[in-house]
Amino acid sequence: MSKSPEREHPQKAFGWAARDKSGVLSPFNFSIRVNGDNDITIKVLYCGICHTDLHQIKNEWGNSVYPMVPGHEIVGMVTEVGKNVTKVKVGEKAGVGCFVGSCGSCHSCADDLENYCTKQILTYNARYHDGTPTYGGYSDNLVVEEHFVIRFPENLPLDAAAPLLCAGITVFSPMKYYGLCKPGMSFGVVGLGGLGHVAVKFAKAFGMKVTVISTSLSKKKEAIEHLGADSFLISRDQEEMQAAIGTMDGIIDTVSAFHPLLPLILLLKNHRKLVMVGAPNKPLELPISPLLFGRKLVGGSGMGEIKETQEMIDFAAKHNITADIEVIPMDYVNTAMERLTKGDVKYRFVIDVANTLTP
Repeated sequence: MSKSPEREHPQKAFGWAARDKSGVLSPFNFSIRVNGDNDITIKVLYCGICHTDLHQIKNEWGNSVYPMVPGHEIVGMVTEVGKNVTKVKVGEKAGVGCFVGSCGSCHSCADDLENYCTKQILTYNARYHDGTPTYGGYSDNLVVEEHFVIRFPENLPLDAAAPLLCAGITVFSPMKYYGLCKPGMSFGVVGLGGLGHVAVKFAKAFGMKVTVISTSLSKKKEAIEHLGADSFLISRDQEEMQAAIGTMDGIIDTVSAFHPLLPLILLLKNHRKLVMVGAPNKPLELPISPLLFGRKLVGGSGMGEIKETQEMIDFAAKHNITADIEVIPMDYVNTAMERLTKGDVKYRFVIDVANTLTP
């Protein structure tokens, strides 16, 4: 007979959990393992709300296990370290992103690409090496193996930097991998949401000429005046799109809704790349002819490895890059999820866990 969440481990913990596919979150008592020799215990201060959290609590991807404590944009203070730990010290700030474990022995792990390990252990809604559930950052404390912890520079505001641990690395990693990070490049960002607005900021820090591509004219002023984009294309405006054909060195597509790819591929110069980081729930149609006759590439990317996540955080600190956020108390989280469903947030909710999570 399996133990209750409160009795699986010696240390008590508290958070908010979804109990079923209704997705409604409520107070939840559980437990976490004792800090081991290679572990770090973190008191959670802030946790961003990612769209993945919404998918998972409602079982929209069909793999949810309840009770579920979401949250994989976690920042906090180190309260305990194992005797073998050298990355951080007690009292320092640290972060945890989308995963907390991997096999450590496959080709991906050997190449520091833990995010592509087939035995990757997600920060929540997964099973740890000992078979017990992983619980995320909508909670007071967590214990994480040192390798999967990110050091946080002192000058980064923790609340606004928390979303970088998912949204930030999700766009930074493909920009680096596909070479879409060179000064002077003409770079398109499709979608101006949690991922897109951060992509604009990184692209500008890389010195690129940035065009935001959106279905919504209402986002033009925000994109140019606030985020610093150089230009704006309305993807539904055929004349605008026609005039921009063959002008871009690269495009990152952050949209998770069903949408046509051909107009985006046509925007690329020959021999250039369209990179997908959104995850539509229906297959997209991929036209082959423009790829053949323009030698263009359509690629993808999922999250980013630990070393690269640290590089991204350090880069963000150097260039003062943070997410645009709305800080909320824990008891507002269900309302936040309803608003997120409607796209009613600029651009990321972040839970003030330390000051508002109370038993």
